[in-house]
Amino acid sequence: MFEWVQHLADWLVYQALNLNPNQHLAAALNFFIYDTIKIIILLVLVIFLMGVVNSYFPIDKVKNYLSRKKLYGSEYLMASLFGVVTPFCSCSSVPLFIGFVKGGIPLGVTFSFLITSPLVNEVAIGLFVGLFGLKTTLIYILSGVLLGTLSGAILQSLKLESYLSPWVKELLSNAQREQDIFQSEDQSLKNRLPIIWAEVRKVLGGILPYVIFGIAIGGLMHGYIPEGLFERYMNKENLFAVPIATLVAIPMYSNASGILPVVQVLVSKGIPLGTAIAFMMGVVGLSLPEAMLLKKVMTVKLIAIFFGVVTLCIILSGYLFNLLL
Repeated sequence: MFEWVQHLADWLVYQALNLNPNQHLAAALNFFIYDTIKIIILLVLVIFLMGVVNSYFPIDKVKNYLSRKKLYGSEYLMASLFGVVTPFCSCSSVPLFIGFVKGGIPLGVTFSFLITSPLVNEVAIGLFVGLFGLKTTLIYILSGVLLGTLSGAILQSLKLESYLSPWVKELLSNAQREQDIFQSEDQSLKNRLPIIWAEVRKVLGGILPYVIFGIAIGGLMHGYIPEGLFERYMNKENLFAVPIATLVAIPMYSNASGILPVVQVLVSKGIPLGTAIAFMMGVVGLSLPEAMLLKKVMTVKLIAIFFGVVTLCIILSGYLFNLLL
């Protein structure tokens, strides 16, 4: 879907600007251009589609359905499985996160999607099979889905809605008012579009500076942080290798497909697979660029709680991997 964006970024950086592909600046700039265009397109599409959905389906009904006790937590599993079939990196998942929250979906369910989406997708699964075999891949998929499911359930139980940013609370209030307008008048989609597009512009204008800044940080990390920088801290003799691998991964940023070759190198150098996968999950599921994007929709306290819960679950997954493999 976004192949043309990559071609455009390649042309701008390597031909129009005539930068050497081996330069750190070229890699960082290419990443910045590609991700900026891609995420802005995703933002517009998702916010617009969620606006259409919200205009026809009552927010309260969606919220009540996903909050019913008879689901017995399956809503978190469904959100995690939806994350598996959406091949987005952590920053690309944030637009969908905003759309879900705006649509009245419970926060914990939304977190389940946000956690699983960047970790497990069909591209990463294909690479995983080729690099590590079917058994390891199945365990990885299961652990990723369980990570999203359990983390979402834990976060929901903490009742964190009050820690959403004032900007998101205003969006939710506006969404309810818009829905009241739509329901009070029998409007066609054509008549609803001006209100929906106005909301798209408002949301995009509010979050765009954070998107640009977050992607810029990601680009610098992508281009300038050496891949083997932290290898010496993750050897098998170190009992604390898994938490160290997870924590040192947070400043880095990549998608699952991009970091898998690094994981293969780490494993080939004797680093336990569970430790290497914990490192991968930290890079993919927790990153400073993602935190910058989330800053617009969450308070710092909520971001810290989210990162803390996910970090703990990743560390436990890493130790479990080391025991099983």
